[in-house]
Amino acid sequence: MLADILLVVIGLVVGIIIGFLISKHFTKKYLKENPPINEKMIEAMMSSMGRKPSQKQVNQVMKQMNRYM
Repeated sequence: MLADILLVVIGLVVGIIIGFLISKHFTKKYLKENPPINEKMIEAMMSSMGRKPSQKQVNQVMKQMNRYM
C-alpha cells in the first residue's frame, strides 16, 4: 500500500521534471526560429522616440536582445 503510493508520487515528480525540460527545449527552439522582435520593430521603436537609428545602433540592440535568449 505505502509502496504503491510512493511509486505514484515518484512517477509524478519524474513526469513533471521531464515535461518541464521538454517544454523548455521546445520553447527555446521556437524563440530562436521566430524571434519576438526584429530589426524593423527596433527601427520603428527608435523612430517613434524621435531618433533616426543607424544600422550600427540597430545591430547593437539586436545583439543585446539575442544575448538574453
